[in-house]
Formats: sequence, structure tokens, C-alpha cells
Amino acid sequence: MDALGRYLKVMSDNLPAKFMICRRVPVKTELSSEEGELWQAHKDGLRSCRGLINKINNGKVELKKLKVPEVSLLDLKVELARRILKSCHFCERECGVDRTEGETGFCRVGAKPRVSSEFIHYGEEPELVPSFTIFFSGCTFKCQFCQNWDISQNPSDGTLVSSGALSSSISTKRRKGTRNINWVGGDPTPNLHVILEALNECKLNVPSVWNSNMYLSKDGMNLLFGTQDVYLTDMKYGNDECALKYSKAPNYWEVISRNHKLAFSDAELIIRHLVLPGHVECCTKPVLEWIANNLGPSVRINLMEQYRPAGRAHDYPELSRRPTSDEMNRAFQIAKETELKNLAK
Repeated sequence: MDALGRYLKVMSDNLPAKFMICRRVPVKTELSSEEGELWQAHKDGLRSCRGLINKINNGKVELKKLKVPEVSLLDLKVELARRILKSCHFCERECGVDRTEGETGFCRVGAKPRVSSEFIHYGEEPELVPSFTIFFSGCTFKCQFCQNWDISQNPSDGTLVSSGALSSSISTKRRKGTRNINWVGGDPTPNLHVILEALNECKLNVPSVWNSNMYLSKDGMNLLFGTQDVYLTDMKYGNDECALKYSKAPNYWEVISRNHKLAFSDAELIIRHLVLPGHVECCTKPVLEWIANNLGPSVRINLMEQYRPAGRAHDYPELSRRPTSDEMNRAFQIAKETELKNLAK
């Protein structure tokens, strides 16, 4: 639980959520400026944002005493996200399609988000529940065993929503006692532009949780920086071969390891690893060893045994069963050997 100390303070209203701080950081640029100038202003603003977060964390500055700037860092993030939408590269696939003109890339998600469902979720990690969870339709992966196949692979299903509607729902659920807003899917990445808009419109203090496969581009990660309180991530595979076969995700390991390091430098993490049958040595072992060696033994880990054949798993005989007790025992043995000490229970 120590790994989530700041999140717990935001949850109890003892610290402001990071997006609220981001909204108080002034940037010296016009939103109509050239993109290169905007990104430079973003770099400078992000540096100021991180400094302000530290000052607020240490009690040296009170958010309520800061003026609302004419143009904030969060305003700038919204503008940059809108521009990316015209040549979409929120995720590492960098399809480059103009989603504002109705084009779609690998994820097939349009410019306007569709939400399959939204509800108060009690099935997440203990420190997150009750969690106001928004399930976006569509995904940047095609996991053949996806338990949310109907959501992830049907981006045209669900209800069209606006940033204003999302912001209103967040405030309503927060007043009813939810601990956070939980952006998930599918995957939230294709809807990053609307999520930033919703956070910019939200006036209530609530921790923001980015629940994702973490296959974002560098620009996508940059836009997230300074807005999220917790990255609730997946590290599914320990190598590129398995990732390409089962999730159709090229260059997986380089992208996911890079983004986990970036996320770790920006906010608090909960890392999920779903133990797949027959993949303890090729995936579970390298994932847990990498976490221990690169992020440290105290990072929050959820070693998940919930795998069941779903989606198209039965097309792959090796995935058509659940993990055995021996496989799960081996997974937890590896966690012990790597000295990871903050496993979710």
C-alpha cells in the first residue's frame, strides 16, 4: 500500500488530483500556434507542473491559492490531442489516419467515443474500489483470449458520449462515494482526446486511473504526463513472439517496457500480469524479473489467476484451458525469488 501513498491522499481529499494541478500550470503560447511551438510549450509546462506537484505534495503551496491561467497546460494537452486526431498516433501503431474525417486505423475507433458501459465497479484491486469505471468500445490490441471481446473488438457498439457528459458522470459518482475515475475498455488510448477534455471540464477532486495495455506512442505518453494519479497497467507478455501471436502487437516488449518506465517516473503504478497457461517461463518469469530489476521490489503487482478461455482462445489449443495450480504456484515462487513484496491480495 505504501506504493500508492499519494493516490490515497487524493482519494481522501487531502491532496489535489494531478489533472487539477495541471489545470493551474500556465503555458506561454497561443493555442493557434504551430505544432512545434506547442510541443515546446508543453515541455516547459510539464517541467513546471512536476515542480508544482512536488511543492503541493510537500505542503509548500496550496492549489486553491493559485490563479487559473488564461491558457493552462491541460488546455494545451487538449489542443495537441485534437491535432493528433487528424493524423492519429495516440498508440504505437501510428496509423496516421484523419479520424476527424471519418477515417479509422487498426483500432477502428472513430473520432467520437462510444462507451459500452459505465458503472461503479467492485471487482478491482482493494484500494481502488468502489471505482467509477468507464468501458470504452474498441482496442489497440486483438487479444485472442480477450474476456471483453464484445467490447474490445466492436468499436461501433455502445453509446456515443461527449466530454461534458463524462465530466458530469464523474462528478455525480464521486459525490456518491466512488474513490476514482477508471478509464478502461477495450483500451482508453484511442479516446485520449476526449478523456483529457473531460478532465479539463471536471471541477471535483477525484483520482484519475489510466487502466490500459500501455501500447501508447511517445506523444501519447507525453499527453498523459501530469494528468494521471495511477497507471493501472497490463504486462501480458515477456517477449515479442507471444505478443504478436496472441495480441497482434508488434515490437511489444520495447514499447511496453519503455512506457512502464515512463509511467513509473510520472505517477504511481499497479501492474497486472495475467498468468497464461503454458506461459509461466516465457512470459511470467521475464515480466516479474524486469519489474523487480527496473522498477524495484515495492511496486504494486497483481499476479492474476483469472484466465479462462474466451474470445477466440479455443483456436489456440495451448490457451484452451485455465492455468493449473502448479503453474500458479510457480508464478508466485518466481515473485518470491525476485523479492517482489507488494502483491495485491
